[in-house]
Amino acid sequence: MKVAIYGQTFLDDDRTCMLELLDELQKITAKVYIEEKFVQLVSGFSKELFKGTFSQSEGLDSTFDMFVSFGGDGTMLRAVTYIKDYGIPIVGVNTGRLGFLSTFKKESVRKLVTEFVAGHYMVEERTLVEVELNSDLDEFKGLNFALNEVTVSRKDTTSMITVETYLNDEYLTSYWSDGLIVSTPTGSTGYSLSCGGPVIAPSAKALVLTPIAPHNLNARPLVISDDTEIRLRVSGREQTHLVSLDSRIADIPNGKEIKIKKSNFTIKMIEYTSESFLKTLRNKLLWGEDRRN
Repeated sequence: MKVAIYGQTFLDDDRTCMLELLDELQKITAKVYIEEKFVQLVSGFSKELFKGTFSQSEGLDSTFDMFVSFGGDGTMLRAVTYIKDYGIPIVGVNTGRLGFLSTFKKESVRKLVTEFVAGHYMVEERTLVEVELNSDLDEFKGLNFALNEVTVSRKDTTSMITVETYLNDEYLTSYWSDGLIVSTPTGSTGYSLSCGGPVIAPSAKALVLTPIAPHNLNARPLVISDDTEIRLRVSGREQTHLVSLDSRIADIPNGKEIKIKKSNFTIKMIEYTSESFLKTLRNKLLWGEDRRN
């Protein structure tokens, strides 16, 4: 069994959790690889515990059985840029706050390995969206995809922007707003939700258009088929605006056409029997937290 481990931060409180994870992996003689920058943070561990290191550009391939993201939801989103289209199943150990994507509690990290070996899990394929800018510049350094959402938003101004929007070449509307979110089902519980968007089950074949603070009072989030090609064109008082793919941001000139569509590959997320999407809704978003229940 080959396992990749990735994280962005490592605190003293995380040391016990990491030791337990590595101990369980040793029991099944797993080959453990660790991200080259993360290994510098995880100090004090024997180098013999790791078979090697990997980076965003090399060291990973489709032969890996599991990718463990060690952190919060932001770390999970960054981990996707390592996995790319290799098809490596990913699971998150939550050492952050909310942990909607990183659902596994660090206090139960041994079960991450034992339940995987026992087959008490399923692999759920999650849709990604990608951006095409028709530009000579590679603003996103070849990583033009996102697991949660693509967002266009205003920059360096308090004024609204206008987001001219087309679906499959048919004009939809022009949003007067602070921006527009194009969210996947996975991202529906993130930024889109905080802007009034709906929660969508991860397996749904849909995308959501959610305006950010729209001045059009009748503008509402719109659920569309995930095979829809979306074209956006932004105008406003400033010369540029922002386009973000999850946590990665680029400065784009106004008037440039932005094409958004479903990626031709998916991310495989490990969902343990004990950590379902519906259970996460109840526990993380406090669904059903009512005295009458």
